[in-house]
Formats: sequence, C-alpha cells, structure tokens
Amino acid sequence: MNSSLIGKVEKANRYARELDRISFQQLAVTFNGDNDTHTVTLDAESWHCTCHFFESWNSCVHVLALQKILGVMLPEPAQVSIFNTQPAVPA
Repeated sequence: MNSSLIGKVEKANRYARELDRISFQQLAVTFNGDNDTHTVTLDAESWHCTCHFFESWNSCVHVLALQKILGVMLPEPAQVSIFNTQPAVPA
C-alpha cells in the first residue's frame, strides 16, 4: 500500500475513535421494529419518528436507541430523552 494511503488510514482510525469530532445535523434512517418498520429523522435538533408512540410523546424507543448509538455525535439538545433527562452516554 502506498505510504500516503497508510497515513490516511491511520488518520481515519484516529478520527473514528474521537467521536466528538463528528456532529450529526441531519439524519434519516429506516428502523425495523418488532411490529413495523419506521422512519426516524433528525433535523438540526428535532427528532421525528413514524411510530404511534412518538405522536403522543415526541419521543420513542427508536429515537432512544439512536441516541444511545450516536451519543456525543448528536447536538446536545438531540441527546435528551424523555426516558432519561440526562444526555445519552455512548456505549
């Protein structure tokens, strides 16, 4: 492998460990739940999910799962959950 490519791979690996370098502003995912498939979106700091629970509570288990997965890569307001008022902690 070319030595300049090796340096790029090493830098990418370092970036992958330094999650605070990454900040999601927009996101759209398909979430295969137990009962149905839902679309979950993040636009700036606002979540939305197509599940029925989200309609009433403005949050749901699908959002909570993504908050746990993405952790510090989310803007701080998008880390807050009705299930836990503390910001999500990365696993």
